[in-house]
Amino acid sequence: MVRVLSLVLFLALSACGGGSKFQSYDGPEVTQIYISKERRKLYLLHEAQVIKSYDIGLGFNPVGHKVARGDGRTPEGLYLIDRRNPNSAYHLSLGISYPNRADTERSKTLGVDPGGDIFIHGESSKPMNGKDWTAGCIAVTDKEMEEIFAMVKTGTPIYITSY
Repeated sequence: MVRVLSLVLFLALSACGGGSKFQSYDGPEVTQIYISKERRKLYLLHEAQVIKSYDIGLGFNPVGHKVARGDGRTPEGLYLIDRRNPNSAYHLSLGISYPNRADTERSKTLGVDPGGDIFIHGESSKPMNGKDWTAGCIAVTDKEMEEIFAMVKTGTPIYITSY
C-alpha cells in the first residue's frame, strides 16, 4: 500500500511540475541558421539540409538593412550567434553579433550609431499588433524559442537575407 501511494504521489508531482523552458536536443548538429526576411522564415540547417523551419516576426520597419539604432530594421548579412540569455525578458534569447565590421563602418560614414542587442527571441509579455513588432530582432513563439535554444550553440553562423 505504501508503494502504491508513493507511486501515485510521484506521478502527481511529476505532472504538476509543468514543462521546463529548457529542452534537450540530440538530433543533427545545427551548422547554420538562415533567415529569409521576405518569406518571414527562420531555417535551422545541418550542412545544406533543413532540419526545422519557423515563421518569424521582424523589426517594425523590416525592409532594408539595419543602419542605425532605433530604425526598426533587422540587419542583413553574415553574423554569428554570440551569446545565450536564459533570463531574457522575451522568454529565452540568442544574441546575434550585429554590428559586424562592415555595419560599424557604414554607420560611421553616415554619422549614426549602428545600434546593437539584436536577438532571436520569444514573445513579449505585452500583446503585439501585427507580425513585425520588434526593434530589429527576430521573434518566434516561446515554444519555438525553447526548441531553437536547445538546438543552437554559441558560434553558429547566421545568414540574414532580404529575400
